[in-house]
Amino acid sequence: MRIMAFDYGTKRVGIAVTDPLQIIANPLTTLHPDKLWPFLHEYMQSEVVATFVVGKPRQMDGTDSQSAEHVVGFTRRLQREFPGIPVVEIDERFTSKMATAAISQSGMNRKKRQNKETVDTLSATIILQDYLNSKSI
Repeated sequence: MRIMAFDYGTKRVGIAVTDPLQIIANPLTTLHPDKLWPFLHEYMQSEVVATFVVGKPRQMDGTDSQSAEHVVGFTRRLQREFPGIPVVEIDERFTSKMATAAISQSGMNRKKRQNKETVDTLSATIILQDYLNSKSI
């Protein structure tokens, strides 16, 4: 059983999953929100997902950011589409900055470093790893 994490945005959704033993977070893909639901339904036919983790955008003071309302709608739809899978929200502050920093230090060429899909997928991976780390404490 895997855990799947999302970095939800209105233009792109970064997705990451764990290995079946739920030890390591791995980048999966980045999709346009319109393509997300067919992708998830197809993915669920071949993989078992135990939990969804959704990055919740927050301001520096801990209050919801402007984009949080989109994430609430996404979370509600996740719960409707897959009622048997719990959804956990986790603070996603700084994940995009961390992803951008990791990409710039990785030695990727400039074109790949500037690819926003790479940042979104890596952000989802960081969200998932943060969740895994919080579970093991």
